[in-house]
Amino acid sequence: MKHYSFAYGSTQVALDLPETGEIEELKGHQEASVEDIPGALTLALEHPVHQQPLNQWLRPGDPVTLIISDMSRFWMRQDLVIPPLVDYLEQRCGIRIQDLVILVANGTHDGGSREELETLVTKEVFDRVPVINHDCKAPDLVYLGTTSRGTPVEVHPLAVGRKVIALGAATHHVMAGYGGGRKSILPGISSLETIRHNHALSLDPEAPRSNPAIGNGVLEGNPLHEDMCEAAAMVEQLYVINLVMNAEMKLSRIIAGHWLDSWLEACEAADSIYRTPISRKADIMIAGCGGYPKDMSLYQGTKTIDNVEPGLKIGGTLVLLAECRDGGGPAEYFDWIHPLAKGTLDPELRKNFTIPGYIFYLNCEQARRYRILMLTSVDPAQLAPMGIQAFSNVEELLAQVDFTGKLTYVIENGSTVIPRTEGTAT
Repeated sequence: MKHYSFAYGSTQVALDLPETGEIEELKGHQEASVEDIPGALTLALEHPVHQQPLNQWLRPGDPVTLIISDMSRFWMRQDLVIPPLVDYLEQRCGIRIQDLVILVANGTHDGGSREELETLVTKEVFDRVPVINHDCKAPDLVYLGTTSRGTPVEVHPLAVGRKVIALGAATHHVMAGYGGGRKSILPGISSLETIRHNHALSLDPEAPRSNPAIGNGVLEGNPLHEDMCEAAAMVEQLYVINLVMNAEMKLSRIIAGHWLDSWLEACEAADSIYRTPISRKADIMIAGCGGYPKDMSLYQGTKTIDNVEPGLKIGGTLVLLAECRDGGGPAEYFDWIHPLAKGTLDPELRKNFTIPGYIFYLNCEQARRYRILMLTSVDPAQLAPMGIQAFSNVEELLAQVDFTGKLTYVIENGSTVIPRTEGTAT
């Protein structure tokens, strides 16, 4: 037997796999973590990509909005970067604390509690700098224009008439190609209408399926990405700080500067870490999400499927370990079971597009492509209509898998591994 340990929620799950087939473990490429975060941050800010150094771009007296990610992306540990960044703004750029505000890019997510906001920015910063939750339904959002694809761009007023610094992480994203960068604006601080119009581009306009032009690591021709870029370009004074995490989910690079060019460089860095070459696709794949908050819900945890599925044969078996203590995540996630049961999921999603609805739709598509077995706290009865088998006991789950003569890939942290087939795959 081969022994493996997976992060699962806030605990660990052990798996013993029989050596009756071929087993390979896939990991992201090794890269050292940043030891001196304030020093690395200063270096990035003073040697930016295609932009002035931050202490030249900013002037004393400038009103500044710092956009940060919400609790669902706490894995990027922006709490380690924000305190030295605030110090840099104050001490090296001459920005007064009263001219600084922190805006949480919640997108369509609910705003965090006071405790969560303190966790995101640290209590020290929270006590000094106003921290504001973005509300995508707020009545005072500001219209900036309409993209070439007809998306009306409405954003938080704190992104208008102020210098804006967006702090985010470059990582792979099944809809937008990569997260971070322009996503701090759309969906981060945009209106619900803006987000819905943009994200509806995830559906194929010609067939009842996901748009084949989108996907992990896909930028060229990706309508969501291109639409997001048009929206970000409407924010007149935008500077971006990009974080890149290594395979151990520790900060490995900070790249700052022009909102698009610096982010593209960060995406290339993420590729160099996460993309893992394989010679052929597997019959079986066993993947964890990296623990909480990566597996806080199906909405978040199934992003691991998006990452790892390029390494699995169509019709293969995917074992996903995702606690999902918050169930589906957004309350409406499981509401889409009703149109699924009626056979009207695609037309109803097109009529009333929502992001949780699309993630549900995508998960159903994935369950048709693969046999998905989940170790999870979610009620099996909720997942069964989607075609996903759920288990609360790992031994019972593994008893459903025949490893004999099969190629199995084991990915302990599917958040940091993108299998990439080289040559002809079977």
